[in-house]
Amino acid sequence: MNLDYLWHGFAVALTTQNLIIGFIGCFVGTLVGALPAIGPINGIALLLPIAYTMGLPAESTMILLAAIYCGAEYGGRISSILLNVPGDAGAVMTAMDGYPMAKQGRAGEALAISGISSFFGGIFGTIGLALFAPILSGLAIGFGPAEYFVLMVFAFATLGSMVGSQPAKTLIGCAIGLVLATVGLDPTSGAYRFTFDQPELSEGIEFVVLVIGLFSISEALIILENEGRGITVIRELGRMTARMSDLVKCTGATMRASVIGFIVGVLPGTGASVSSAISYTTEKRLSDTEGTFGKGDVRGLAAPEAANNATACGAFVPMLTLGVPGSGTTAVMLGALMLYNIQPGPMLLTERPEIVGGLVASMFVGNFILLALNLPLVQIFARVLTVPNWLLVPGILVLSVVGVYSTNSSIFSVFLMMGIGMVGWLLRKAGFDMAPIILGFVLGQITEVNLRNALAISGGDVSILFSSTICIVLWILAAAVAILPAYLARRARRRALQAA
Repeated sequence: MNLDYLWHGFAVALTTQNLIIGFIGCFVGTLVGALPAIGPINGIALLLPIAYTMGLPAESTMILLAAIYCGAEYGGRISSILLNVPGDAGAVMTAMDGYPMAKQGRAGEALAISGISSFFGGIFGTIGLALFAPILSGLAIGFGPAEYFVLMVFAFATLGSMVGSQPAKTLIGCAIGLVLATVGLDPTSGAYRFTFDQPELSEGIEFVVLVIGLFSISEALIILENEGRGITVIRELGRMTARMSDLVKCTGATMRASVIGFIVGVLPGTGASVSSAISYTTEKRLSDTEGTFGKGDVRGLAAPEAANNATACGAFVPMLTLGVPGSGTTAVMLGALMLYNIQPGPMLLTERPEIVGGLVASMFVGNFILLALNLPLVQIFARVLTVPNWLLVPGILVLSVVGVYSTNSSIFSVFLMMGIGMVGWLLRKAGFDMAPIILGFVLGQITEVNLRNALAISGGDVSILFSSTICIVLWILAAAVAILPAYLARRARRRALQAA
């Protein structure tokens, strides 16, 4: 296996500038992850325009965003353990046993165990990324426009069946993103579409405007809406080290969860929430012989934390090799690459090895930085939980406005961001997730261009979409992931009724 790109990547990641950028990203990501409900997408959305306008090269920007992503996965455990309020969706299962441990006076031990489990999950996922990225990239080189279109169909089918508890709303969110992607110049005919005679929309809705509006502005409104909710912070952390017996007890759970997390992360449209739930329930079935899960069992804490971080690394595999985001956060990062006019896909590893290699190498380095930061400085990160909303919300709004305005000095973009934020807030109140909208937006143009190119090659004959073995396999997989979950759910309900 050719890993020359990885050795080149270490030369990129270990430069003084990129080490400093990685450290800053890890620190900021941990702070962002510690804030309840903020999550990695908001941190990336806020810092992306700043990194872009600073003139950083693409590889440095990706290192920064990856460090924020991984740091947020580490930081999400802090509020879950100390508040019983998950820092993001992936940390929901962490609270199941982390918060009971904190209530027993073992908050420091819980934070240490979760930090170490996160480290091993992140290292395992990064090793998987380094090994599988060249393999999948080599397989995908034979993809033509038809294969890429069917791959996008598979990605949307996977997303609709696996993200969230309401697949219909997930698919509606994807459709909204697809519609937004059609605004601007038609990539084939050159005609303007849905611009409403606004020159600012001639090149489409800017990615930064959409991301910050949907995530940061709507999040600020959600925080204001929940202002009156009382939350009690557990401040007595106790000993800040993990017992060796607990670490030994967690070893099997950590390894199994790391494998599950990486596999789930590679599947397009899944994410940390899915992998943490699968790993927790799997570990409970295998290990909970005494009924201690949910009452402060260290294995129930270690499993979702290892899975979260392995998933974060696994999600980069389809993004870098196929141009298909593995999660909502990697969809934002894929959009960041497009800001630099770089198209992720099977040729990225060959044409821009410094980006792929630098990203993978920085994740190895970043996990060690995060372990070094999180164990001794966790008490400092825990203080972030006491930041009052009257300071947090204005800070988010200021960074949002400055970030959007700095990209192109357009007041129209600022107002558009605010409008999108209001719509995003209403959609969230209606139970919609914002990640499918971003996925639909990012994949929309890729889907349209490849479909039209395939039909142009065949002279309008749609049979080209079924003409190769790869296409047929992808169609079968898309149908399977779209139909099987509904079939299994109906079968489970039927068995439950028969048992009753």
